Amino acid sequence: MTKEYYAHSIEGKPISEWQLLEDHLENVAEMASLFSASFLSSDWAFNAGCLHDLGKAADEFQAYLLRENGLDDSEYDTTGAGRINHSSAGAAFALNCFGTLQGLIYAYLASGHHAGLPDYYSSDTGRAALEFRLDEGEKNLARIRLIADEFGKHIRPDIQLPSFVKQDHCHLWIRMVFSCLVDADFLDTEKVMTQNNPKTRGEYPTVSELKKLFDAHMANMTQKNPEKIINIIRNNILSACRSAANNDSSLFSLSVPTGGGKTLSGMAFALDHAEKKGKERIIYVIPYTSIIEQTAKILGDILGVENIVEHHSNLDPEKETQRSRLASENWDGPVIVTTNVQFFESLYAAKPGRCRKLHNLVNSVVILDEAQLLPPSLLEPCVSIINHLTRHYKVTMVLATATQPALPGLDQPCEIIANPVELYEQLKRTQTVFPQDLNARSTWEEIAENLKKHDQVLCVVNTRRDCYELFRLMPEGTIHLSALMCGEHRSVIIQKIKQDLDNGVPLRVISTQLVEAGVDIDFPVVYRAFAGLDSIAQAGGRCNREGKLNQTGELGRVHVFSPPKPAPGGLLRKGEDTTKELMCLPEVDLQHPEAFTRYFSLFYSRVNNTGSQFKDWLVKDVPHIHFRTAARSFKMIEESSQPLFVKYKGSESWMDELRRIGPTRWNLRKLQRYSVNVSKTDFEKMNKKGMVEELWPGFWAWLGPYDLDHGLDLFGRGWAPEDLMV
Repeated sequence: MTKEYYAHSIEGKPISEWQLLEDHLENVAEMASLFSASFLSSDWAFNAGCLHDLGKAADEFQAYLLRENGLDDSEYDTTGAGRINHSSAGAAFALNCFGTLQGLIYAYLASGHHAGLPDYYSSDTGRAALEFRLDEGEKNLARIRLIADEFGKHIRPDIQLPSFVKQDHCHLWIRMVFSCLVDADFLDTEKVMTQNNPKTRGEYPTVSELKKLFDAHMANMTQKNPEKIINIIRNNILSACRSAANNDSSLFSLSVPTGGGKTLSGMAFALDHAEKKGKERIIYVIPYTSIIEQTAKILGDILGVENIVEHHSNLDPEKETQRSRLASENWDGPVIVTTNVQFFESLYAAKPGRCRKLHNLVNSVVILDEAQLLPPSLLEPCVSIINHLTRHYKVTMVLATATQPALPGLDQPCEIIANPVELYEQLKRTQTVFPQDLNARSTWEEIAENLKKHDQVLCVVNTRRDCYELFRLMPEGTIHLSALMCGEHRSVIIQKIKQDLDNGVPLRVISTQLVEAGVDIDFPVVYRAFAGLDSIAQAGGRCNREGKLNQTGELGRVHVFSPPKPAPGGLLRKGEDTTKELMCLPEVDLQHPEAFTRYFSLFYSRVNNTGSQFKDWLVKDVPHIHFRTAARSFKMIEESSQPLFVKYKGSESWMDELRRIGPTRWNLRKLQRYSVNVSKTDFEKMNKKGMVEELWPGFWAWLGPYDLDHGLDLFGRGWAPEDLMV
């Protein structure tokens, strides 16, 4: 080969310092091969690396580099005209070399390495579909056929699918290989483009080094008041977790009542298991951004905040370093704290940026906190992905919850706690009082009068409107807590609640269920509007949490009441109806932990769709896979709302910047803390009344009042936002 072809130009550098295409293909192939070795797919990833940028050998692309001198075409596949398509030639070359099955797998990988994994058929996604891209690729390949044949000599022939790859999860395996390819491509390109920058990626301590920090902290912690009953129980839970770390199982359940020290005990298991079984990292997955910061802070205080990679939408950019930002791109840190949204949506994603991290899930320990909060509409694909990660990708998964769900189709987990029922009895700190008459409903005025009888009381209701209606009947000084308050506001309020409780200050709080999952507060009395049994139990976890009342021979009281209206239609109503059905069965004791198994079985049977359509898109017609359609449909949070930025504390300066220069990573991360979601219906009403402003296309701000007591002022205007918004 006498003519030189280039993969990347470098701004301000002579052509002699540009990266040769041959070098880039070799680097990416070798790195991708290394990444995929842990799931027996090295040859596949190597070949994908050899194929992905073949199209850059086209004269048009080489001319583009010369013309632009320093600009890569990483967005070509999504911007269209004016760019040089370099992805489809490798896809077509793969089909020529390997035949239909293997060729199509490589074609997905090569054609999608910038634009994202495509659907096969154009009926769903038009010109973005693989069948269209292959026709286009044949034309592009014809122009570089000789050089493609030359580069193609490096491809490893005669390789077979790994024996564990079956039709039911071929889509996941392709994503894993895709992850290796795109991460290697990003990293090699980054290395070329940042030659003079100091190294900011990697250089984290090992899991074993972090374990020493953790063990030292726990040794000190367990020596404090070891004679207290609650501490004895927590230490027993900790010991059970450490003992279970020796187990070779890959799927565990950790059933610990609220207040049993589940977070730290689960982390002890993860670190011990990782060291003993050679796992590379620990990934802590949490359902809500409202509690992720609390967990990240706990772990950061022990392991060093610089060693915890947070990846979620609520992260304050001032907490980020260049190293942590880079680590969040591909999860190459030792401890990742993230959300259900990031974790599961990435596993069904099509875009390179979302898929890039997936290969770093392999050979890891994943703690899935509050596993009962998986959305029922996506239950089947979530359970499927858990099964396949633990069966084939060396992932150890821990389902940690106080209310262990009976997930249909899940492989049998190994329970860490030897006798969960006995543990629940030992940690019993509350007595739940259900209404005698299930048909009798209380007025808000009656509920308010009951709450006024207590100096410290928490009342959890089902909707934001209910929260507002009850709050306005309460005496001055009562605290309101709902998602009509922005995240920054809620954090301030929760901190005040904790301080007042610690100081014994009289305190009444009216909240939606956002307070239930993991918010570390401790009331002597809790009231809960009728809901699913799991929600009632979670609310009860905010009652006598530290067992202080037990020291005087008392239990906390959880009063379940029927509000003026039943829970709104949908999952909330199904949960309420399921609980009432259980109450009518004489053999079921709702105070007993085994009631949750019965509850979840009944509840899931009431759900009309648990995600079976994903099999049609991803499994039914392999290798004709609908990657993009599935990714577009897999949303852990329904996109039925409109976020609005509100004026709270210093948010106006960030809104001014957005209005002036447009969205940046920095200002959007900042403004995320100052946003409130409203229904699309209410947003349209606001827009017509001139109560919102579009700061930049697609980004809106609320112009109406923002109240320091209850946040965005919707209900004072007589509007009726959707009840389902909590």
